Amino acid sequence: MTSNPDAPQETPEPMREEAPAGIIETLRRRIIDNPDVILEDPDVMRALVAANERQLGSNVIDLRGIAMQRLEARLDRLEDTHRSVIAAAYDNLAGTNQVHRAILRMLDPLKFEDFLRSLDEEVADILCIDCIRLVLESHQREDEEATIRKLGNVLHVAEPGFVDRYLTGGRNMPTRQVTLRPVDGQPDALYGNRTGIIRSEAVLRLNFGEGRLPGMLVMGAEDPHHFRPTQGTDLLTFFAGVFERSMRRWLS
Repeated sequence: MTSNPDAPQETPEPMREEAPAGIIETLRRRIIDNPDVILEDPDVMRALVAANERQLGSNVIDLRGIAMQRLEARLDRLEDTHRSVIAAAYDNLAGTNQVHRAILRMLDPLKFEDFLRSLDEEVADILCIDCIRLVLESHQREDEEATIRKLGNVLHVAEPGFVDRYLTGGRNMPTRQVTLRPVDGQPDALYGNRTGIIRSEAVLRLNFGEGRLPGMLVMGAEDPHHFRPTQGTDLLTFFAGVFERSMRRWLS
């Protein structure tokens, strides 16, 4: 009898190596004594469910298995959300502690010169920023330049209206107390020789009270992602409020 060469050829199933009877019996007793080993292993459970579906055949739909798959996918999403919430909570706690430490250090100095020095050194280190600048608007800028130079690079005195122009870029738009944004690297008197190195900044608009011109505290970072517009500003708003009250003591 000749065979038809065009007929589909059956692929022989691979030979399965049978485990010795002693090993099978030992494994069976362990499973019976401790079934949680199977139930708590997701890979083993998937293999058992897949084997059961193969026995049912392709024309039988196991609704229970489908429901279990959907519940498993939902559980995975819930676990991912849970991990994200925990990570965000730890980040918020770390950020809160960081800001609190910076505020305590900022309140220590008894002289204005020491206050500015602490901003440029300890406070900047605690907040993990690379540059910090305090800008005060004044009508008597030229008379104060000699005094300002003695106070270091942190303090800058500018003409009235400079703060709003810096925040808005000269556009007609409202200003916020805290602005987080990238730095385009354009020359600016605030950063001096750090221009081009600072890639992101947080700008805190300061209100020193009725009858006084505004100011701002600028925090610059070399990391372009350190300050992003999508970040929350609650902690920096709190820091700005404490800074305003601290500055009123020096300005009085």
